[in-house]
Amino acid sequence: MTLTKTTIVEKIAEKNNQSPSEAKETLEVLLEVMKSTLASGEDIMISGFGKFQANGKSPRKGRNPATGETMVLDKRRVVVFKCAGGLRDQVNGE
Repeated sequence: MTLTKTTIVEKIAEKNNQSPSEAKETLEVLLEVMKSTLASGEDIMISGFGKFQANGKSPRKGRNPATGETMVLDKRRVVVFKCAGGLRDQVNGE
């Protein structure tokens, strides 16, 4: 099962005695702060949860799987997540 944005909104509303619209706004603000922080090149560290980083990838050789043609893939940034030790232990039931 996948946790969706709608489910997160419902849980926030329930736990904080908020209306669903207030909870949705809270979540949207949080996500916007996270997106703009990563886009600016800063990391996001959430104690006890983990760290989000936007890492750069260099240009590299690639291949079009349909044609077999070799090409150069442009440099880009990817978001990576490294979970905190406590979260890793919790997920692994330790």
